[in-house]
Amino acid sequence: MKRQRGSGRVTLAAMAAMCAVAALPGQAWAAGEPNPYAFDSEAKTVKGSAVNSDGPPLKAGSTYRDIIKPGEKRYYRVDLDAKTNAYISAVAVPKLATKVAYADKLAVSIEDRSGIKCGDDDAQFGAATYARPVAAYADRTIEKGSSSCQDAGAYYVLLERSGEDTSTPEPWDVEIRFASEPGLKSAGPTAPPENWPSASPAAPGGGPQKRHGGTSFTDATGLKEGEWQDQITPGQTLFYRVPVNWGQQIFASADLGSSAAPDSAQSVGNALVMALHNPARGMVEDTSSMYYDGKQKTLALDPLPPVAYENRHDSDSSNSAMRFAGWYYLSVTLSPEIGEQYGKKAIPLTLRVNVEGEAQSAPAYAGPAGDFEVTQDDQEAADSGKSAPQAAKGDTMKLVAAAGIGAGAVLVVGLGVWTLLARRRTGAGAVPEAAPGPVAPFPPQAQAQAQGQIQGHIPGQAQVPAQGQVPGQAPGQYGPPPSW
Repeated sequence: MKRQRGSGRVTLAAMAAMCAVAALPGQAWAAGEPNPYAFDSEAKTVKGSAVNSDGPPLKAGSTYRDIIKPGEKRYYRVDLDAKTNAYISAVAVPKLATKVAYADKLAVSIEDRSGIKCGDDDAQFGAATYARPVAAYADRTIEKGSSSCQDAGAYYVLLERSGEDTSTPEPWDVEIRFASEPGLKSAGPTAPPENWPSASPAAPGGGPQKRHGGTSFTDATGLKEGEWQDQITPGQTLFYRVPVNWGQQIFASADLGSSAAPDSAQSVGNALVMALHNPARGMVEDTSSMYYDGKQKTLALDPLPPVAYENRHDSDSSNSAMRFAGWYYLSVTLSPEIGEQYGKKAIPLTLRVNVEGEAQSAPAYAGPAGDFEVTQDDQEAADSGKSAPQAAKGDTMKLVAAAGIGAGAVLVVGLGVWTLLARRRTGAGAVPEAAPGPVAPFPPQAQAQAQGQIQGHIPGQAQVPAQGQVPGQAPGQYGPPPSW
């Protein structure tokens, strides 16, 4: 690929991601078959306009879906302030086994009201001419001393698809995301670092562990530093995500295992594509320089600088993309031609990921960092291998459990107080007609309900006695329950 420049709803998202499972080993892709890319289940469907003034609005923090045909332009509108940086990413998802060419690309740009481009980028297939998800982003950043694209108001996002006439003319699905980054409380450094560690680190320790990749940015599988074993079928793209904090470097390589090669098998060029995208889904680096002949081969990303705010001022696009902390996305695609030469079976894939350096303090953002930070929950998701929907579902269940325990405790305490007051009334002779015998602590039904709430962590609804009735006694046996 050519180098570019430049979150009831949680449960539904998790279910959708589970339904869009990765292709099973041995699956063959037919031409024109929909890509198994797991689009964000909360993405809103929009239709970009051919005219900028008619473009549908996009909101920060939201994801959208559209389609784009060859030679088509699609406009959208964003309303920006004069303090916040904006990033619009676009993921092009062509149907599997359709024909793409070197020059086929999806360009994304942000323009101001005068038609001046604030930032632009393009996702291009390059030498690896086979259908797969490709992504790029455009940005509008606030820069001291800049005279363009700094004002608050309407801006326009433009997607353009171009390519060669020999490519399949079918529309591409597009996933669009609008992410915003707060400005700084005070001006930060503007000089990018000139020197940083570039030597490849030693292989990560801990031994190999198995972890299967997802099929999109949304359901990318969490990884931490380590050696990760997987399998990949011809034509398949797998996604992973790694938390990288301020001051840390990420190194990544991929090994494609050996396979039984028939005598007629020929070597396959650009057999594997590995790409790294930043938390705003902007391209950082990619490589596809692998010739596969049935023997194990390896592929590695070039060394990248530690994550730093000032990297955005670097003229090198790869260095510039290492501008914020958060989840960095690794994608790996195996050429469908491998299936023609070596069969349709899955081939072993090993990822080696190093995250070097101690985490440093974040820049003095003027607001919440949003996507551009690494939290303790992120670290836990990387440890456990959770995707974003799985992690969000886990957080929801924790809240449900906490609410259940709280509701159960309140119910038990409340019924206990009620019983105590009832006993006192009985002892004081307030109701001489009461039948002898102990007062039941609280009804068996309520007791079972409270116990179920504590054990099952599911909020329940306490049974409220009728007016004038004490729990556990017949109606009319006691006076009205106390007020508490």
